[in-house]
Amino acid sequence: MGFAGSRKAARQLIRHRHVEVNQKSVDIPSFHVQPGQEVRLRVKSREQVSVLTAMDQSSRGAPLSWIAVDKESFSGRVLEKPARTSIPIAAQEQLVVELYSK
Repeated sequence: MGFAGSRKAARQLIRHRHVEVNQKSVDIPSFHVQPGQEVRLRVKSREQVSVLTAMDQSSRGAPLSWIAVDKESFSGRVLEKPARTSIPIAAQEQLVVELYSK
């Protein structure tokens, strides 16, 4: 959704309780968000320089079809469960499975 500049920064935002899902604070980075749930930043967290920089940088990328982001209210919604082809990550899942199956 563009609230953080990297995955590591996003995990830190969540760990420090800056993120809410359906108006409840979340501190587990692996929290599973269901389609239709609203994800937003706490009001006090919206003024952080790192968040504002990341939001500015995220506006340059192509929007994802399965996520709706409202940059004005620092919130977003998962519209549907994404298919693997719609996730823009260059990863080979089979190699990960082979590594951990040893």
